[in-house]
Amino acid sequence: MDFASRITRLPLPADPARGAATLALFPPLAEPLGQLIKGASGCSPYLAGLLERERDWLIGALSGDPVAPGNDPQGITAQVTLGYETLSADALGPALRQAKRRIALWTALADLGGLWPLEAVTGVLTQFADRGTDLALRVHINSEISRRKLPPTAADAGGIIVLAMGKMGAGELNYSSDIDLIVLFDETAYAPEDQQEARAALIRATRKAVATLSDVTDQGYVFRTDLRLRPDASVTPVCISTAAALRYYEAEGRTWERAAYIKARACAGNLEAGARFLHEMRPFIWRRHLDFATVQDTQDMRLRIREHKGLQGPMVLPGHDMKLGRGGIREIEFFTQTRQLIAGGRDPELRAKGTVPGLLALSEKGWIGKEDALELIALYRSHREVEHRIQMVNDAQTHAVPVTPEGIEGIARMMGEADTEAWSQALIQRLERVETLTNDFFAPAEEATRPDLSPEAEAIIDRWRSYPALRSQRARLIFRRIEADLLTRMQRAADPDDALARFDAFLAALPAGVQLFSLFEANPQLIELIVDICGTAPGLATYLARHPDVLDGVLGGSFFSDWPGAVALQSDLETVLASALAAPDGGYERGLDAARRWAHEWQFRTGVHHLRALIGAEEAGGQYGDVARAAVGALFPFVAREFSRRHGPPPGRGAVVLGMGSIGAHRLNAGSDLDLIVIYDSAGEESSTGDRPLAARAYFARLTQAMITALSAPTAAGRLYEVDMRLRPSGRQGPVATSVQSFRDYQLNEAWTWEHLALTRAQVIADTGADGPALAIEVEALRMEILAARGQEPRVLADLTEMRARIFAAKASESAWSAKIGPGRLQDIELLGQSFALRTAAPARATIAQFRAGQRGKLVSTAQSAILGSAYRFLWSLQCTGRLLSEGTFDPETLGQGGREFLLRETGALSLDALSERLTAHVTAASEVISQLLGEDAGSKAPAHQDS
Repeated sequence: MDFASRITRLPLPADPARGAATLALFPPLAEPLGQLIKGASGCSPYLAGLLERERDWLIGALSGDPVAPGNDPQGITAQVTLGYETLSADALGPALRQAKRRIALWTALADLGGLWPLEAVTGVLTQFADRGTDLALRVHINSEISRRKLPPTAADAGGIIVLAMGKMGAGELNYSSDIDLIVLFDETAYAPEDQQEARAALIRATRKAVATLSDVTDQGYVFRTDLRLRPDASVTPVCISTAAALRYYEAEGRTWERAAYIKARACAGNLEAGARFLHEMRPFIWRRHLDFATVQDTQDMRLRIREHKGLQGPMVLPGHDMKLGRGGIREIEFFTQTRQLIAGGRDPELRAKGTVPGLLALSEKGWIGKEDALELIALYRSHREVEHRIQMVNDAQTHAVPVTPEGIEGIARMMGEADTEAWSQALIQRLERVETLTNDFFAPAEEATRPDLSPEAEAIIDRWRSYPALRSQRARLIFRRIEADLLTRMQRAADPDDALARFDAFLAALPAGVQLFSLFEANPQLIELIVDICGTAPGLATYLARHPDVLDGVLGGSFFSDWPGAVALQSDLETVLASALAAPDGGYERGLDAARRWAHEWQFRTGVHHLRALIGAEEAGGQYGDVARAAVGALFPFVAREFSRRHGPPPGRGAVVLGMGSIGAHRLNAGSDLDLIVIYDSAGEESSTGDRPLAARAYFARLTQAMITALSAPTAAGRLYEVDMRLRPSGRQGPVATSVQSFRDYQLNEAWTWEHLALTRAQVIADTGADGPALAIEVEALRMEILAARGQEPRVLADLTEMRARIFAAKASESAWSAKIGPGRLQDIELLGQSFALRTAAPARATIAQFRAGQRGKLVSTAQSAILGSAYRFLWSLQCTGRLLSEGTFDPETLGQGGREFLLRETGALSLDALSERLTAHVTAASEVISQLLGEDAGSKAPAHQDS
């Protein structure tokens, strides 16, 4: 299909005489091609000049000359610049200027005639900028090589990198754009003794390349070129090393530089080295947390631009800046980039360089509404077309609507509009619509009026300014804007004074406030959540103060989705760990930090779901268990791989981690620690084979210590879990890792009954890989062998009776409200359940399942099991809820009203008195059943219990 037949729209000549004179230079043309040329020339003196100067080339191109660009946007640059690689430095400049004229003319006609959409127009202009930059750079590098200022190995761009920034980086150049470049070089591409001379040569080559592109001659210019976006441009040379750039961004990089790098792209020179540099820049550009503080930074930037350009006045069309003015292109770009900066650190799919792809990605991920995104895209495209028409008139680097009626009429005609007034009004409406859609996001909320407070409340608030989180002026400024909303919501809490006191404790524990307060300001629903937490669950509030970044997860899109389960969680953490290792600033320690942040978010999610009654204590226990199992399951092989780098792979079949106690039974609460045992099988191998080999026993002992450290050591991201290894053979006196044969021998010949009871809840939850799964199967088979061999011994119940007496003598109940310690309470009921599993050699690990095993083995009646099960469920709800509400000794009397209501809801009691009565009744009933069972079986060889 030829050019003429694809025309879908036409400009109207504002100067018909000039249009007709230009058209007369051409042979008869098929319509509507003649009208297109007449309209283009009649609206733009610049295009009229190009049509005259490039007449012969254009006639050939339109006639289908095989070397002409034809209709393909992707092929025009290659065809117009064919053979330019062989040109000398002196010849390249004029050749590029000629190519620029031809591409500008062809692109303008394709744009005005509706043959190409906006993306094709800006894509071709960007493609030519890439090509011209690369050609100019290489020709001058080759010149430095020929002068022996650079070694011959520099021929492949000499380690030099050119980054396209701004519109060029995003593939969005307009007709009269300057091009923003950052030029870097990799000093490691040169021998140390050559680096100084190479640096000087590359700086010269950069300056000459810029002159080739930007000098204005009688042939025109290629691109105005701006290098001022480089680090510390006022004092650095035009080409700096990548190492110096990275140091700068790490130490001094600002928000506007982060925003600029969203669109950064290697466009010339060594593209592979450029991609590596941008990969290393990712931690600077994309913050791991949701970075709502950038909203204020961007708002400050917008206001500075408006003040500098004098753009604060009322919106009138004459002279209005389509780029920087109110409702202009930059508003849409800032809106998009700021939201990308907020969330792109956590979601790589939001890191699109272009404005339109960025809006679409934000819409897909729910950060903006789909209708708003599509409307902004349409407005953006419309604004860019107006901007292009303004620049087409005289090839001027301007974004301002003409100030004269004649000038405005010319733009309307170039848009194909005969009614200038109607076109002007429509444009004003589009500008106002952009301002409406974007302004609420940037404009800070007005400071609301604070509610009336008691003198005691005012005294609490007065001391807030002394807290670390509010010491900076910026933090205080943001907090003032949310303070009234926060206090108003707190006044609606069940116990406002208590909620304020809890929030005060939360605020006092915060190390910093800008990010969190910005998060609250941008997401008022989080204020409601923090008030709910402070008014209900002080334990969760304390946790939140230690790990405030967990609030990011609330906004991540999946916070209220279905629970994924342990397998999916472990897979997710494995991905997190791999990303931490692969990051430019990554490594093993970063992986441990990432694992802690990951676990904190999931634990917080479970706590909030429990608090909001989305799950009960039963589900919460399983979810805490899933997080713990996933953490150990992902971290143990992660630690093993790091350990292997120094000491070689694990000897033999490797090792497994045996989860004991609560994690083995898959029921944890918000404050649970982890009981673990490590079992290995060296399979006869005496040592490892690494650079620093270790004897097998020492290898697994040190690997276990490394695993304990990985789980329990506090890092910059906090602590993961406390780890208890005392259930291993011989307790504190035994080795921290045990061979599978030693474990078997110990359990069958030396272990105490309490150790066999503990083994009923054991489960392999992690391995080192390789033969780990096979070893896990063997350890489980060994567990069942031990239970079968030792569970039939007559001393089991006698030992259990003695053990209970010792426990009760050594560990009295923490309080009358204790759910865990004491006769008839959780620990007592769990020990009885373990005795059922041991005596029946049942694989069951959870307490209720062990009761069922006891029923099948005729060790407990259905009625007795029901009493124990009812008590156990009630006590677990009390324990799980209590650990969420309070990190210390649990006492409902000290809870605020919100906490008491949550506790009563979870336990099904109507009042604290009723709750106390239920607790006493359950504990008494369970204790009596346990005493009956132990007393009857321990004192005689009477038949097993029958159901009654």
